[in-house]
Amino acid sequence: MNRELQYMFVQCARVWIPDTEEVWKSAELTKDYKNGDPSLHLMLEDGKTIEHKLDPKTKNLPYLRNPDILVGENDLTALSYLHEPAVLHNLKVRFIDSKLIYTYCGIVLVAINPYETLPIYGTDIINAYSGQNMGDMDPHIFAVAEEAYKQMARDERNQSIIVSGESGAGKTVSAKYAMRYFATVSGSASEANVEEKVLASNPIMEAIGNAKTTRNDNSSRFGKYIEIGFDARYRIIGANMRTYLLEKSRVVFQADDERNYHIFYQLCASANLPEFKALKLSSANDFLYTRQGRSPVIAGVDDAKELCTTRNAFTLLGINESYQMGLFQVLAAILHLGNVEIKDRDSDSSLIPPNNRHLTAFCDLVGVTYQDMAQWLCHRKLKTATETYVKTLPRLQATNARDALSKHIYAKLFNWIVEHVNKALVTNVKQHSFIGVLDIYGFETFEINSFEQFCINYANEKLQQQFNMHVFKLEQEEYMKEQIPWTLIDFYDNQPCINLIEAKMGILDLLDEECKMPKGSDDSWAQKLYNTHLKTCSLFEKPRMSNRAFIIQHFADKVEYQCEGFLEKNKDTVNEEQINVLKASKFDLLVELFQDEEKATSPTGHVPGTGGRTRLSVKPDKGRDASSKEHKKTVGCQFRNSLQMLMDTLNATTPHYVRCIKPNDFKLAFSFDPKRAVQQLRACGVLETIRISAAGFPSRWTYQEFFSRYRVLMKQKDVLPDKKLTCKNVLEKLVQDQDKYQFGKTKIFFRAGQVAYLEKLRADKLRAACIRIQKTIRCWLARKKYLRKRSAAITIQRFTRGYQARCLAKFMRRTQAATIIQKYQRMYVERKRYRQKQAAALAMQTILRAYMARQKYQALLREHKAVIIQKHIRGWLARCWYKRCLLSIVYLQCCIRRMKARRELKKLKIEARSVEHFKKLNKGMENKIMQLQRKIDEQSKDNRSLNERLVGLESSYTVESERMRGELNRLRGAEEDAKNKANQLSSLLEELERLKKELSSTQKEKKTIEEWAQTYRDEMEKMVSELKNQNVSLKKDKDDLNKLIQEQSQQMTEKMARAIAEETQQLETDLNEERSRYQNLLSEHLRLEEKYDDLKEEMTSLNVSKPGHRRTDSTHSSNESEYTYNSEYAELEEGSRTTEDVTRGIDTSLTLKLQKRLTELEQEKQSLRNELENKEEQFQRARARDDAEFKKARGAELEYESLKRQELESENKKLRHDLAEMRQSLLGDAATGAGAPGSPAYKVLLDQLNASCEELEVRKEEVLILRSQLVSQKEAMHHKDEKETMTEPSVYAADVSKLKDADELKQAYVGLKDTNRSPRFMRQQLEVSELLSRLRSAAPDFHKLNEDGELWLVNQGLKETIRLLEQQLQTQRRTYDSEVESLRGELQNVKEENNRQQQLLAQNLQLPPEARIEASLQHEITRLTNENLDLMEQLEKQDKTIRKLKKQLKVYSKRIGEMGAGQTEGQTSPGQMVDEPIHPVNIPRREKDFQGMLEYKKEDELKLVKNLILELKPRGVAVNLIPGLPAYILFMCLRHADYVNDDQKVRTLLTSVINSIKKILKKRGDDFETVSFWLANTCRFLHCLKQYSGDEAFMKHNSSRQNEHCLSNFDLAEYRQVISDLAIQIYQQLIKCMENILQPMIVSGMLEHETIQGVSGVKPTGLRKRTSSIADEGTYTLDSILRQLNAFHSTMCQHGTDPELIKQVVKQQFYIIGAVTLNNLLLRKDMCSWSKGMQIRYNVSQLEEWLRDKGLMTCGAKETLEPLIQAAQLLQVKKKTDEDAEAICSMCLALTTAQIVKVLNLYTPVNEFEERVSVAFIRTIQTRLRDRCESPQLLMDTKMIYPVTFPFNPSSLALETIQIPGSLNLGFLTRV
Repeated sequence: MNRELQYMFVQCARVWIPDTEEVWKSAELTKDYKNGDPSLHLMLEDGKTIEHKLDPKTKNLPYLRNPDILVGENDLTALSYLHEPAVLHNLKVRFIDSKLIYTYCGIVLVAINPYETLPIYGTDIINAYSGQNMGDMDPHIFAVAEEAYKQMARDERNQSIIVSGESGAGKTVSAKYAMRYFATVSGSASEANVEEKVLASNPIMEAIGNAKTTRNDNSSRFGKYIEIGFDARYRIIGANMRTYLLEKSRVVFQADDERNYHIFYQLCASANLPEFKALKLSSANDFLYTRQGRSPVIAGVDDAKELCTTRNAFTLLGINESYQMGLFQVLAAILHLGNVEIKDRDSDSSLIPPNNRHLTAFCDLVGVTYQDMAQWLCHRKLKTATETYVKTLPRLQATNARDALSKHIYAKLFNWIVEHVNKALVTNVKQHSFIGVLDIYGFETFEINSFEQFCINYANEKLQQQFNMHVFKLEQEEYMKEQIPWTLIDFYDNQPCINLIEAKMGILDLLDEECKMPKGSDDSWAQKLYNTHLKTCSLFEKPRMSNRAFIIQHFADKVEYQCEGFLEKNKDTVNEEQINVLKASKFDLLVELFQDEEKATSPTGHVPGTGGRTRLSVKPDKGRDASSKEHKKTVGCQFRNSLQMLMDTLNATTPHYVRCIKPNDFKLAFSFDPKRAVQQLRACGVLETIRISAAGFPSRWTYQEFFSRYRVLMKQKDVLPDKKLTCKNVLEKLVQDQDKYQFGKTKIFFRAGQVAYLEKLRADKLRAACIRIQKTIRCWLARKKYLRKRSAAITIQRFTRGYQARCLAKFMRRTQAATIIQKYQRMYVERKRYRQKQAAALAMQTILRAYMARQKYQALLREHKAVIIQKHIRGWLARCWYKRCLLSIVYLQCCIRRMKARRELKKLKIEARSVEHFKKLNKGMENKIMQLQRKIDEQSKDNRSLNERLVGLESSYTVESERMRGELNRLRGAEEDAKNKANQLSSLLEELERLKKELSSTQKEKKTIEEWAQTYRDEMEKMVSELKNQNVSLKKDKDDLNKLIQEQSQQMTEKMARAIAEETQQLETDLNEERSRYQNLLSEHLRLEEKYDDLKEEMTSLNVSKPGHRRTDSTHSSNESEYTYNSEYAELEEGSRTTEDVTRGIDTSLTLKLQKRLTELEQEKQSLRNELENKEEQFQRARARDDAEFKKARGAELEYESLKRQELESENKKLRHDLAEMRQSLLGDAATGAGAPGSPAYKVLLDQLNASCEELEVRKEEVLILRSQLVSQKEAMHHKDEKETMTEPSVYAADVSKLKDADELKQAYVGLKDTNRSPRFMRQQLEVSELLSRLRSAAPDFHKLNEDGELWLVNQGLKETIRLLEQQLQTQRRTYDSEVESLRGELQNVKEENNRQQQLLAQNLQLPPEARIEASLQHEITRLTNENLDLMEQLEKQDKTIRKLKKQLKVYSKRIGEMGAGQTEGQTSPGQMVDEPIHPVNIPRREKDFQGMLEYKKEDELKLVKNLILELKPRGVAVNLIPGLPAYILFMCLRHADYVNDDQKVRTLLTSVINSIKKILKKRGDDFETVSFWLANTCRFLHCLKQYSGDEAFMKHNSSRQNEHCLSNFDLAEYRQVISDLAIQIYQQLIKCMENILQPMIVSGMLEHETIQGVSGVKPTGLRKRTSSIADEGTYTLDSILRQLNAFHSTMCQHGTDPELIKQVVKQQFYIIGAVTLNNLLLRKDMCSWSKGMQIRYNVSQLEEWLRDKGLMTCGAKETLEPLIQAAQLLQVKKKTDEDAEAICSMCLALTTAQIVKVLNLYTPVNEFEERVSVAFIRTIQTRLRDRCESPQLLMDTKMIYPVTFPFNPSSLALETIQIPGSLNLGFLTRV
């Protein structure tokens, strides 16, 4: 053993050595092993040193231990060393440390029972495993089930899942979860809920076939094989169950701490129920059959509740209450039979005391007579050849006969239940394929082994043989597929053991032969066995100390069987007289149980022995004519036949193996007993699988994986473009022995241990690299430390030298200071002497220099004057000479230029013809110049008019000055009057003296009063000061109180704000929950509708013509259900007559259940809608207040109307004034000739305006009349009661409301005028006063006057006329202003051109003649070219204008043709009199505008829906349309139906639209573009219904024109709700479609693909190969996800989806990405590593960058990725200390405790330098997170959809501007 790997036994290598306690113990070599050494020097994990002796014979070395990096792998075959200790250690690490109960071992799933409920079987886990490859996810029973399901669909081959293991290992639970998986992922092919029935069979079979044992609280005491049938679409259609080896002996006997079957205890626990009173049951301790184990209760199990579950399952499977009570009656009878006491009469006979209470109860329950049953319980009938006689039975035999009868009845009951379960699971649909789930005993060995253990071990021998052959076959296929040389692998073949049991003269043959012998016994049978097999078969042995036992060497272990009881159990005899008594029972169910007692349907029918239960035939008529000998088959024979049939079935299917392991015998949670585990691993064949794999090439790598993992072992020159060749070259260098590996087509195959060797080389290489990195880093650190010391030394030196330098500088400064003092002293002495000498010298120099300067000045003055004289003389001479020269030159130039000009003239005459094209291009230029000259003349006239105005102003100034002079003269006269009045001054002075005297007396009095006042003031000041002091104190108190009140108010405000905020948040949360519930109900409703439609189609396809009834299709609301097509209703009625019997044939209660369910959903939907409305009302209180104010304002409507009339009057006056100004301006323009050429047209226009003014006068009088009428109406409204007031105005409003179109109003108004002006109504002219008096009279006059609504029509016509005239006036103003501006611009251009020409002329004059001619020509050419270009532009503009006018002319001609009939009838426009002549030029009138409505005929409705919805393809025509165009078109059609007040048309149109959208979504619901397109259009249609509904809340953003387009007749609020529900359904369909597209990309792109290449290495994998992380062709990457997100976003934007809705969609997309990624991370151990965390964080950053690019960072999408981000951070943070635990707890707030612990448990190092997370650290995390209140759910709900809202988004697009493209084929629509 391991001799070929002896080079691996070096120091520090780790090995496994045997141990009695732990089976295998790990040790480490302390010394290298050399070939020939007798022992190994080892050190155990506890530090103990031992010397391990090698076997001197074999010299086998101990098993090597795998590297730590390989420990804990998902697949045991991924281990480099494949042996028993490695398997055991790997399972233990996964089970204890990582809490993982599932592990792959090649094709086998090893499941260890945790004895604890784990949250890994929910629907979310099922969804996570659905559709995944088996190697991509962590091992799980769901992965095996998914693999079986996929292979069934892919290979078209039936599958089997074989679940085995000993009792308590969890076989039943594993099989149950596998069936649950199939039921969940496949669904049902019909509405009969077959998948629920399949699952419902589990509680029934557990109740009647499971019991508590010492090893398991819910142990299956029978084997079963369930075939789950699927149709061609792989949906469950039914199931069939076969059972094996029911343990009937448990009915009458249980060992200590065990129980009987659960059903008995469930009945006893429910004995107090009223319906069970007749069963006469009591506590389980009162019955012998239920109290022998002394453990009647299971902890944590409520038997009464379990019975309710069992009864519900019976009901679901179609077993009604009467049959259930019959079953319970038989079970209760068995309990009572067990309590029947049999006493000895003598040694050979026995008796039952009379009136035995339990026997009486038994007889009453089963309907037999007491005497017969008492007789045959103690007697038996013997038959001989000649006679029959009755023999008494001793008490022991009678008791055994009683127990045999009880077992037989229970077995019959068990068979009956299984048969009816199969009948309930059978279906009429043809079965296409099936998946079988086998749940059978594992290999068993006890202290005493009997017939039951023999049969069980025999079955396991057969299954093990099939398993070995399958494993061997798979290995052979793998080698052949990869073209590896195939060598025969020696494996254990247990065919000899099987032959020993079942071959001719085998154990079963001898047993059957002995049973046929009259005096056969167990002893004689044992002797036959010894004689036959003891010497011939090495697998058969005889115990040394016993002659009644034998030993068989099974594949798992040796088992000793006791022969006692073999014959009796194989015969399984029952007293026939007892059976006959039961057959004569009055109890129908009991008779039914025994009616086939003498008939066996097939060899696999009922087995009447202890081990007897095989397959029940589904067709009872098969094999009815079988001979009676079939009944005499022994139990062993029948079991052999049924086992052979099972093996044939398994061999015809693809098997999948699940081996259940029991970790300990004490049911302790997550406790691992190595001894028990090894026993079971040996027994279940796991180690045999390992051995077969290890015999060949167990380790297999793809070339890409090998290259990625061991790239570090290659040099750069070894890397070639061909990866395969690179791997070959490297392996040849690394492994010298080529027998250690083989190169296949796609994989490299390694012998056992080679991967460990390569890992060692890789680790050594990485270790060397790490050492080099450490060396470099340590060098860098040392150098850094050295540099710091060097820098410190240099700093010290610098400061020391600085100090010395400063001392030297101080000495030098002192020395320099002394020198400077000496210098300055000496300098002072010398300077003083020098200044004396200098003063003397300066005095002498001054005198001398002054004399010299005077002399020089005189000379310069004379010279300057001479120069001036010379300058003027010379200048005069030069000018004279220049003039003479210039005249000569000019004369010469003129002569030369004249000569050249003559020559040039000749040339120009020659080139005249070539210039003709310029003249043609500039044709009309003279006219333009003349026009410009004319405009200049006009401008000069304007200037003259301005001069005239200036003269007028001067004259006015002269008049004003004259007026001022007159005023000055007047002031002078006033001055003379003042002088006259001065003479009166003397009299006034006398009066002044008198007043002074009075003043003196008054002053005295004042002084007295002042003294008194001063005293009073002092007192008051004192009082005021006191009051001020009091006021200050009061103010202080007041401030304190105000401060206190303010603080309390602030606190209350903050408290109220917090409370309001919390309440608001709670309300928002509740609202979102209600929305989510409502939308979930909508999706459920849609799903039920789809199921109903599918069922309807299926039933319609069946040709059954019997009359019947079927419920019509349900819709979202009562409105929609009412507004369905009559044709659809008729079709449903017709279909209902043909499908009722079919429905009854499938399931009679299905339709009623569906109706009831739909009704409940409708009611719940209505209640939720009411609740939603109540919630929304809380957010709309402000709107309600606004509505109340609006209603209040409506009460003052009459006052508002009167004010409006006054405003109209003022507008009339203003219009008259504007018209007068316009008339004057037009006349003035006409006088000056600046107007248009056709001046007669202006006269006509003035005539029309005068006529309009006259018309306005008439309207003014009508307004006055209308005002008086409104006043009288107001008074009448106060005096009339409510009834009289509401009758006639309602009629009036109904009449007037129909006249909404402006043209109709005009026509009605003109008609009224014509009526009033006709001779019949003009017999007597009424004065205005008389008319007013009549209007002020009683109300009947008013009603008589306004009986046809004339006044309202007059008012509307007046409004329309005023509006029309105002628009015309504004148009004329704009035209006039534009003409003036254009003329001013042209004038300015002419001025600029004139100035430019003058400048050019001045420049040309300064040039020489030649250059002047060239410049003039060039200028002329440039000017003509520019003018040509300008003319061409004008020509193009005129062409465009002509084309536009032609189009308008066509439109106008068409409209004139349409209006021709109306004009012939004499109808005129509102502003024109009937008898007025029609002038050739009329006032421009507004033509009949497009009102934004589309009219269609009712018979064209189907065509409209077909072309616009059903046949419209988003990728085709719709791409080029306006976003939301179909919605606009549908709304415009709806507007016309509302306009014509056709409710039927509105109803049918909306219903057709809704049904058609549903139909197209059902047909193409998986096309994202289609769903997105109709989501955008449905939302736009909903917004249009809101925008044009007329509600004030939706009209805020409308234009006035859009407000005119509001619906007028119908309130479609309920339909808005229906369409909103439809939009929700489309949104959910969009999310599902998007999820289906993204789902395959997410795991590959976010987890598996290495976006950052080289960060994460590839670890070895086992047989279950995971998806490669290398991006191959066809593999999804992160770029694939981003491209798909871009496609989604661009598609929605192209379709015009609302931005807020796009944000919600993106948020849902990112939630799906984050949830799926996190769920897969939590289910994949190989993905939980540090490097993978880095990859995830990078991928998330790319997604965030995408959000930034699209401007969607605020949509909440980033927050949905927070759990994934925190999980990635958790993979990267340190996980050692308590500080790390605290940091993790504070960081991972978005993750649940279960998710955090799961990630820590799954954390797996990719390299040896990473460390695993310790168990203590995980427990620390759990302790810190214990107080979190959160859901225990592990996975995120990937099916969760955020509640969607549709914020109101009004459109600015005007309906009248929408054009319908011809590609839509909607030519039958008419624009209105």
